[in-house]
Amino acid sequence: MASVSPASTALHRPPGALHTILLAGTVPLFLGALLSDIAYHNSYQIQWANFASWLIAGALVFCGLALLFALVHLVRARPRARQALIYFLLLLTTWVLGLVNAFEHAKDAWAVMPTGLVLSVIVTLLAIAAAWVGLGLRTGGVR
Repeated sequence: MASVSPASTALHRPPGALHTILLAGTVPLFLGALLSDIAYHNSYQIQWANFASWLIAGALVFCGLALLFALVHLVRARPRARQALIYFLLLLTTWVLGLVNAFEHAKDAWAVMPTGLVLSVIVTLLAIAAAWVGLGLRTGGVR
């Protein structure tokens, strides 16, 4: 029977509660931005574009903090922890494209469409995928 040292169990710890909350908070904020973009696309009421901008800013804060936790988890993971690497890359891509989306939404409201809507769809799907993989780390794997 192999003995397990405290150092080896620390390397295989799932994401903590704060990390999970930050990750789970990212999805509804990006989703809210997407829904606001859809509402703006259908009504051209400028306030919907403003809502989307604020929701994207909040999502970037949550996603950025979750990205820091993911980086620490990746560094502490086994050298061949493929799932942790995929999770980190998904979150990084989500954050970078979310930042591009924030810059897109910083334009005049009339200039946001359709690029802002397309970016919101992509970023929301990436955030959902990142949450799926990240929460799979917490439960021991995606099934």
